[in-house]
Amino acid sequence: MAQTIIDSNAVTDSNHGAPVWHRSLEDRLDAGLILIDKPSGPTSHQVAAWAKDILGINHLAHGGTLDPFATGLLTLMTGRARRLTSQVLGHDKEYVGVLKVGGEADMDSLRDAIHTLRGEIYNVPPSESAVKVQVRTRRIRSFEVLDSVERLASIRVACDAGTYVRTLARDLGLMIDAPIKLVELRRTRSGRFTEDHCVPMEDLVDAVHLWKNMGDASAMLRLVSPIDVLMNGRSGLVIKDGAVAAVTHGAPLTRPGIQAIEGDFESEDEIVLWSMKGEVVALATATRGTAEIPGINVGEVAKPSLVLLQSNVYPRQWRGDETTN
Repeated sequence: MAQTIIDSNAVTDSNHGAPVWHRSLEDRLDAGLILIDKPSGPTSHQVAAWAKDILGINHLAHGGTLDPFATGLLTLMTGRARRLTSQVLGHDKEYVGVLKVGGEADMDSLRDAIHTLRGEIYNVPPSESAVKVQVRTRRIRSFEVLDSVERLASIRVACDAGTYVRTLARDLGLMIDAPIKLVELRRTRSGRFTEDHCVPMEDLVDAVHLWKNMGDASAMLRLVSPIDVLMNGRSGLVIKDGAVAAVTHGAPLTRPGIQAIEGDFESEDEIVLWSMKGEVVALATATRGTAEIPGINVGEVAKPSLVLLQSNVYPRQWRGDETTN
């Protein structure tokens, strides 16, 4: 992602804040992510409840429900990271699964039908789902048969968040006039995270044991990521220490508080505000786009919509109306 330096003379005080990956385990548990490889059987809520008890923390949520029979990537968010649940729920997803084809249909007709289920389609939640059954559309980015053996076909589908693969299986059956059942399903990707990043619950149990009984937090530090990793690759602004302090107290960001521009965005876009140490300070709504910001010296450029960094990390440096210098 392209970066435009606005103030090459700006420096950050090493006495306040810290690079993201230098955070202690306690800080990560206060606002962090754990990527679990959900087993078949329990609900996503049960897995989250087990992790909460294992860790001994008060606040933990999951992003993106998997059916009990499904396996794969389940994002757990600890403490203040729960504020970003909607961000995780909105991630596009990828799944692999196995379809069992009944009736007289052959696999060529199945492949032909799958080819038509791409782009924007209707995707009605099944009656047994946890959401209201209503007609809505979802985008299918790719859908393919990986292999087939007798009446079984392995598939891969990349799709919008909230797509029901069971509904895709049902619709395929209607299209080829044959009963089709989804017999296996695994989530392999959610946003930028893949199944290669997740670990089984047993690894979490072992890491907690080492931490609490042996005083060794190294495994936990590998499993619990700082909340900031969710914002990697997003567009936004790197802001000076004084602006960090002001934004965490709810003040809008003005032009003098910017050290650099990351990526491209337009006015009204949601952007990320980072400290010069790489900490995610807040999500914000841009009031000016990247083309306009370098040409001005004063004026508001963004309004924070969700502050993520605690307000006591950087000291207050302003007086009167000097809120973001």
